[in-house]
Amino acid sequence: MLKYVNTGVVFQEIPDEVTLAINISNCPCRCPGCHSHYLWDDIGIPLTTEALDDFVERFGTDITCFAFMGGDADPKGVNRLAQYIHETYPEYKVAWYSGRLRVAPEVRKSDFDYIKIGPYIRHLGPLKSPTTNQRLYRKTENGEFEDITHRFWRKVAL
Repeated sequence: MLKYVNTGVVFQEIPDEVTLAINISNCPCRCPGCHSHYLWDDIGIPLTTEALDDFVERFGTDITCFAFMGGDADPKGVNRLAQYIHETYPEYKVAWYSGRLRVAPEVRKSDFDYIKIGPYIRHLGPLKSPTTNQRLYRKTENGEFEDITHRFWRKVAL
């Protein structure tokens, strides 16, 4: 069962979106240098469709996107929740931040608008570093996914 520890409305996780980031616990990735060690433990509140309904009621017009931050211990569960959001609340985008190298084959990528993959590797840096191994993909209008990681990199003024 997926559990979440906390949430936050954020502006930097998904470009051009006001995102409700949902921090999911029981992370099996345990990346060295992880800034969220507390999410390694199996703690928190069950992340259910009722919890998502509550988030919509609480944050409704303030957000444009839901982001599942983790959930690699139960990718099918994350997929079910993404599908629920799209079917019940089609006005919202859905994103998933996964620490895995690839999306699990049992996951329907079409249920997501954004997918970030890749473990955090300290010497390569996070998404904002041009040397990062992590990638953020956005679903295009034709259903393909394009790499938009470059949107996190600052442009240097000349």
